[in-house]
Amino acid sequence: MLEVRDLEAGYGAARVLFGVDFAVREGEAVALLGRNGMGKSTTVKALCGIIRPWAGTIRLHGRDLSGLPSHRIGRAGIGLVPEGRQVFPTLTVEENLQATARPGLFTLPDVLELFPKLAERRHHLGTHLSGGEQQMVAIGRAIMTNPTLLVLDEATEGLAPLVRADIWACLDQLKSRGLAILVIDKHVRTLERFADRLVVLERGRVVWTGAATDLHAYGAVVDRYLHL
Repeated sequence: MLEVRDLEAGYGAARVLFGVDFAVREGEAVALLGRNGMGKSTTVKALCGIIRPWAGTIRLHGRDLSGLPSHRIGRAGIGLVPEGRQVFPTLTVEENLQATARPGLFTLPDVLELFPKLAERRHHLGTHLSGGEQQMVAIGRAIMTNPTLLVLDEATEGLAPLVRADIWACLDQLKSRGLAILVIDKHVRTLERFADRLVVLERGRVVWTGAATDLHAYGAVVDRYLHL
């Protein structure tokens, strides 16, 4: 469904990505792994049009999205949960969710069913929410665009263990409903359980890709490129 080929990108004169290749199939969950500063978030930003790729192609359902502005990429079917949540602080939970709504499978009642805490706080402003609740809003807001691919940059960063568990339970449900997911997160053990495939980045290059169940069969990959 998603094909990224020979992707190059960076900031100013500094190149960060050097020919990144990976794919996400229909209904599949893929995780981008790697230490800090290896290009994971830059990959997501290039994918979603936040920065313009220098070279390479990004195709969704065969359509080339390379270099398109973010709003057109969103309309094409990529829903982003950005690092740092970025909820609208002066809007209520319900207004945050409705602001991005597009027709499709997922509706406001679906999101509130996925996140009962948001149903309880639907009339509270974004500034009055905890970090975990803000992350739920950010995920719900992306779901309300009715994407074919959900992209999460640091899915559970800075959240308490119980809140992380709630987030992963929601993502499990979305995956079971056939939504394709591309996710970055620091909790590698959880990603091994959740993801179908893993893509490991090192200094802007893909150094390993394979089934999540195979990661520890390649001890050198774990020792060299990941902190576990």
